[in-house]
Amino acid sequence: MTDLTRIALPTGVELDVQIAGPEGAPAVFLLHGFPESHRTWRGIVPDLARDHRAIAPDQRGYAASSKPANVADYAPDRIVGDLLALADHLGVDRFTLVGHDWGGAVAWMAALGRPDRVERLVIVNAPHPLVFQRSLFDDADQRAASQYITRFRDTGIDQGLVGQGLERFLATSFAQHTAGALLGEDKAAYLAEWSHPGAMTAMLNWYRASSIVVPAPGEDPPRPAFLDAPFPPVTQPTLVIWGTGDKALLPVQLDGLDALVPDLTVERVDAGHFVPWQNPQAVIDAMRRWGI
Repeated sequence: MTDLTRIALPTGVELDVQIAGPEGAPAVFLLHGFPESHRTWRGIVPDLARDHRAIAPDQRGYAASSKPANVADYAPDRIVGDLLALADHLGVDRFTLVGHDWGGAVAWMAALGRPDRVERLVIVNAPHPLVFQRSLFDDADQRAASQYITRFRDTGIDQGLVGQGLERFLATSFAQHTAGALLGEDKAAYLAEWSHPGAMTAMLNWYRASSIVVPAPGEDPPRPAFLDAPFPPVTQPTLVIWGTGDKALLPVQLDGLDALVPDLTVERVDAGHFVPWQNPQAVIDAMRRWGI
């Protein structure tokens, strides 16, 4: 069982955090996505911890970490604030930041907003904010694949996500994407994490607090002006690891990325969306080749 440290942050939340590796070694923060926890990195942290300080929090709303009551409490800037406050608490100035799924969305934002803190960036199947929003307007296949976001924003689903409803959710929205990797102890651990009071609502509130616009198929809503305006570049060296079998985030998310991230390396790997579960060795190998 993973040992977790409970840390109270000045952002008003308490997070459970896995910390591994030698004190004083270069710090790597690892941010999980939906509907996970620090367990996302269970096949990756042991290797990183050989020569890095690996720090993997259960982010706000997840597992036993704090679950603020309001949707606005899950806006991306609040979650970036947690990351920076956690780094401050641990005495870490600059660090490598790794993010998957929603954790990757937070990582993109942190890299764009705080290049003084984020030294290097590793993204695992998480779209750049401009590329993603643009694709939801311009790519019919990505728009269709993203309709689950609209379903997750419906608060009416929350009441069914208890008991057997959690088992159904695991089978239909998670386990089928992990290619049989979610078994036994791992399955039981996730069901236990999701069973914390308010956990499912808190996790889904990440979708509800996001400003991303998801048009319905065939809809022609007003186009946000920023989609066709200059966008600030990501200045850090950036490694994007992409599971090519992802059915939710399609390969269009890599199109034009090099123009937004000048120092970009892309590694395509054999996996679906949940790459850290399905092919953790490919993630380790890609990061090590890149110089982590």
